[in-house]
Amino acid sequence: MSDLMRTGAKRRRDTITLLQESEKMVMALLESASQAILGIDRGGRIVLANPRTEEMFGYGGEELLGAGIEILLPESQRRKHSGHRDQYFARPRVRPMGIGLDLAGRRKDGTEFPIEISLSYVENAEGLFAIAFVNDISDRKRLEAQLLQSQKMEAVGRLAGGVAHDFNNMLTVIAGYNRMILDDLSPLDPLRGCAEEVLKATDRAAAITGQLLAFSRRQIMQPCVMGVNETVQRTETMLHRLIGEDVELVLALAADAGNIKADPNHIEQAIVNLALNARDAMPNGGRLTVETANVRLDETYTRTHLGMQPGDFVMIAVSDNGKGMDAETRRRIFEPFFTTKAAGKGTGLGLATVYGSVKQLGGDIWVYSEPGRGTTFKLYFPRIAEPTAVPAPDSPDAVEVPRSETILVVEDEQAVRDLTVKMLRKLGHTVLPAANGAEAIEAARSYSGRIGLLVTDVVMPNMSGHQVAERLLELRPDLKVLYLSGYTDNTVVHHGVLEDGVEFLPKPFSREALAKKVRHVLESPPAPKS
Repeated sequence: MSDLMRTGAKRRRDTITLLQESEKMVMALLESASQAILGIDRGGRIVLANPRTEEMFGYGGEELLGAGIEILLPESQRRKHSGHRDQYFARPRVRPMGIGLDLAGRRKDGTEFPIEISLSYVENAEGLFAIAFVNDISDRKRLEAQLLQSQKMEAVGRLAGGVAHDFNNMLTVIAGYNRMILDDLSPLDPLRGCAEEVLKATDRAAAITGQLLAFSRRQIMQPCVMGVNETVQRTETMLHRLIGEDVELVLALAADAGNIKADPNHIEQAIVNLALNARDAMPNGGRLTVETANVRLDETYTRTHLGMQPGDFVMIAVSDNGKGMDAETRRRIFEPFFTTKAAGKGTGLGLATVYGSVKQLGGDIWVYSEPGRGTTFKLYFPRIAEPTAVPAPDSPDAVEVPRSETILVVEDEQAVRDLTVKMLRKLGHTVLPAANGAEAIEAARSYSGRIGLLVTDVVMPNMSGHQVAERLLELRPDLKVLYLSGYTDNTVVHHGVLEDGVEFLPKPFSREALAKKVRHVLESPPAPKS
């Protein structure tokens, strides 16, 4: 055999080997691709489908090859798809991912899901073929919906927090002066009943502003390390009273359920709110289950829950076997003032409050519900390794009048300032009123006697209460400070959590609450010097 023939034979063998190796590489790429990859001929028949296509759509390979591409599309899109396909084959072009088509796919079991399609084409001796690269974008769409909902909730929350702040100032004045009227009215006075109704109304209004602050994540929290089982058990008696005798209460508490850092009152309120909704969903009776457990939220969960990071959590689940909810109701249940109850049966703030409290603590809330199959809410809170340290509840003792002190009151709202001054003077204190920081500093400089306490609003124009306190502590290092505010987005409360050593009284406050807090601050030991 001549050298020329040997060279030609070698080239043919090399070409065959190269083609075989190329085919192996292509098959490896198709098998390992995270996208569904399909080849379609002019007639719309599938001539190529990689393993990811089978996983994504639920068909076997033998079912896909030779079938029409329309089996992978919802019935509503099948008729017009052939026209789009004809247009593409008439003018084939590359459409990269990201500027491709957002469509819906249909699995073998009939379920539909969002997909993104990128197109390319290849031409060989057998003709022209379209190549489709398909991504399942369900997770992305879910996160986009969560982001839009989160942005909407944040915007509404800011509005709610601002309204609550202004409303709390007004409620402080209404409730305070109404209490003074009640003090002067005889028990037999016919107007006493009217004044008492005003006081009840202000209490109800204050509860609503508290719910608005909870939803907007601007409520005041005094968190401690607490065990979830103990908290659930403390609510058991109350839950029995709330849900009625025709609803069975089941507690399924994991013995090893961990600790969380939260305000026990807010956790108890969240459980109660969920229980009340569950009771309403079971008008003919049923079963309410409260469950606790340690859980590990992995990347699979956090990838589809905006803002969550993988880690160890403690779960509190509240389930019922009631009427359940449809998809549209589930989508809106955490919106403030949205309710499915009859007019006058609820404010629509219960679930919004739960949502705000859980999110403010860095947790997450998940709901599963279907019409006729009940509802389950799962609350997830970051697990804490520290031992529990729940403070003892306040004793319901009578208000005691502390020793007389000179108190500097700084409040830019004149009505609130005047009321606070009158309350403190009735308690026997000498009071120096100031409308702003500049007046407070001047009063502290010009007053020759001892000033025992600064009572200041936090949010004020030009100089915040925190800045006023810092300036006055330079002049009078032994001065004690009590902050007042109806809002938590400020320098002494970060994300609703009080800084260590800060004394705070939220608005609206009663005369009794002010007297008790003032006594506590005045009688507490001086804060350690930093």
